[in-house]
Amino acid sequence: MKAPIVDFVKGYSNKSSVRAHMPGHKGKSFLGAEKYDITEIDGADVLYSPDGIIEESENNASSLFGTRHSFYSTEGSSLCIRAMVYLACFGKEKPLILAQRNVHKAFIYAAALSDCEVKWIFEESSAHLCSCRITSEDVKKALSESEQKPAAVYLTSPDYLGNMLDIESISKVCNCYDVPLIVDNAHGAYLNFLPENQHPIKLGASMCCDSAHKTLPVLTGGAYLHISENAPESFYENARTALSLFASTSPSYLILQSLDLCNTYLATDYKSNLLRALRKTEDLKDFLIHRGFTLEGNEKLKITISPLSYGYTGYELSEIMKTHNIYCEFYDRNYLVMMFSAETEDSDFEKIKKAFSFIEMREALETEIPETESSPKQVLSIREAIFSPSETIPVSECAGRICATPTVSCPPAIPVAVSGEIITEKTAKAFAYYGIDKIRVVK
Repeated sequence: MKAPIVDFVKGYSNKSSVRAHMPGHKGKSFLGAEKYDITEIDGADVLYSPDGIIEESENNASSLFGTRHSFYSTEGSSLCIRAMVYLACFGKEKPLILAQRNVHKAFIYAAALSDCEVKWIFEESSAHLCSCRITSEDVKKALSESEQKPAAVYLTSPDYLGNMLDIESISKVCNCYDVPLIVDNAHGAYLNFLPENQHPIKLGASMCCDSAHKTLPVLTGGAYLHISENAPESFYENARTALSLFASTSPSYLILQSLDLCNTYLATDYKSNLLRALRKTEDLKDFLIHRGFTLEGNEKLKITISPLSYGYTGYELSEIMKTHNIYCEFYDRNYLVMMFSAETEDSDFEKIKKAFSFIEMREALETEIPETESSPKQVLSIREAIFSPSETIPVSECAGRICATPTVSCPPAIPVAVSGEIITEKTAKAFAYYGIDKIRVVK
């Protein structure tokens, strides 16, 4: 499989051309990659109206992922989420989306920009902010009880803790109600290349986003917006408009080349390297279980340790790992998350094993996860709250106020309270527990 974007940029950089165009570094080496960093000059195509090398490269990606079309983003899945919400709402008056509660905050901002109403699907008894393990029955109940036909059902799978939903069963329910299923698959680009394909598009989703940079060898910011062959025609017809509406007009050609070159790898050696990484990850999981650690989640390339039963917090385990020069993806009091890929070396797995082999079990710690509101009171729309005058106040003073913006860092970027909701004492305690000491509220 060719890499047309890479070939063009290499050819251009080898010409020693006079760069009478952006960027300002003019190809001179500061970081080292500048000669490959160009803009949309003649022959380089245009990301949001391509008819040349970008179109060819996207077609390559589409064939690899089995989609009607896979569109590139150089601004991560956040851009794709905004586009997906826009596409779901396009042409509808007062659109409604049914969404699993553990959404990334990018979805909240997208809902504000598209001015759609959101009704949440909650897990019966969620154990953590990042988790919302709903079933097809939960989705069926939400659809059957909805007074308005939703524009879409919106899910996050895999979630930050490595929990994967039964997308296939949920998609069948959505089909019965003639409602598109859209999925934030930011953590699951590799799922398409498993021996048994578990990618949302394969399992029946109409549309999904993948952060290529999270699990594939792509530069940070590289992502895909995938449109299924069975998606509503308007999704495909308006996808570029949706992306360009929210995107920069200066896409990174370094990221585009990275996405382009990844296609050639996915078409050749990737699957065999992925199988090796899957075996190594499973072996490490078995090792940790044998040592007495409790693991959660069912994602293949993520290990989520619940360390309290072993006598440690996630913070403590993270600090121990740092002493071995191992840096983990996410940690809080309850969890430590490690992410792997086909590019994780065998020696890296062995270093992690060795580090954990020195950790002795201690007396178990108590679980202290605070409850979050299962039926929060929405008094303003998301859009009204975000666009209202607001102020920053201490969490100790926020009970009874209206949440303005979803105050949470990334990772995990999952809101405790959503814009427009009344903050209760219970929610205020959850803010404090997750290390949030100041929040923005509507004035």
